[in-house]
Amino acid sequence: MDKLVTILGPTAVGKTKLAAQLAEKFNGEIISADSRQVYKGMDLGTGKDYDDYTVNGNCIPYYLIDIISPQQEFNLFEFAKNFLDAYQVITNNSRLPFLAGGTGLYLSAVIQNYQLRQTDFNSIKRQAYDNLSIDELRTLYLKYDANPHVKRDLDDRERLIKGILIGEEDSSKVFTLPVFNNLVIGVRGERTIIRQKIETRLRTRLANGMIDEVKSLMDNGVSESRLIAFGLEYKFITLYLTGKINYNDMFQQLNSSIAAFAKRQMTWYRKMEREGVSINWLDGPDLSKASNLVEDFLND
Repeated sequence: MDKLVTILGPTAVGKTKLAAQLAEKFNGEIISADSRQVYKGMDLGTGKDYDDYTVNGNCIPYYLIDIISPQQEFNLFEFAKNFLDAYQVITNNSRLPFLAGGTGLYLSAVIQNYQLRQTDFNSIKRQAYDNLSIDELRTLYLKYDANPHVKRDLDDRERLIKGILIGEEDSSKVFTLPVFNNLVIGVRGERTIIRQKIETRLRTRLANGMIDEVKSLMDNGVSESRLIAFGLEYKFITLYLTGKINYNDMFQQLNSSIAAFAKRQMTWYRKMEREGVSINWLDGPDLSKASNLVEDFLND
């Protein structure tokens, strides 16, 4: 069975740097599992810490970063296709694939070998659902997904409509991600320390030009609604740039939202564990302990 090492955890715990250190040590390359780092020009806001990929003077190859424009759609199906392509390239080069990131849905798809369907979310069919009430959409959605992964999806019109369109797709378009021999390493931290790191990182990124980054995206044709849909940094900085909130409110609301996001990430990982995924947790990005886990995995 093909081998894979997955590094997951909440934001600001040092996943990427640890993955790069392990990849350098074990002749590996990294596939990103981040739903926003795929977009070009979205660097500071998505935390593309390119320096983390250089270890002992060696630049570790990475995939699924900077592959499409912000105006383009990228979804779970697209991630899965790109992941499999990258995995094949890495293994063909006789190197070890590392999957690293914090987007729970993307991680689960690979680790729990989801069945996926390719869906056109802009089809004529979707127009039939635009005028339905939220209750009518919920009823239709629950026909296809009686146990939603995230309950708040039931309050989001766009998520409901997408879920219905996916459920209606012809089963011939379904493909299942393969089962990997997968070592899953989780990096966690004490909540107050993570909150401190989030705030410090946010101040640094704002000082380094994150507001200018969002303004540049707007100047290059990315709509206000599109930026808000990206959430977190792009949502609140867009609200600030369009005069809807002041700087202090932007900072405080964004800081709190990132901390809440980190909490939701941990909730997702605990759900994965309840569903049978074995996660080897580390308290912080402990290279020594992680290396021992990878060594045992490769020698098994």
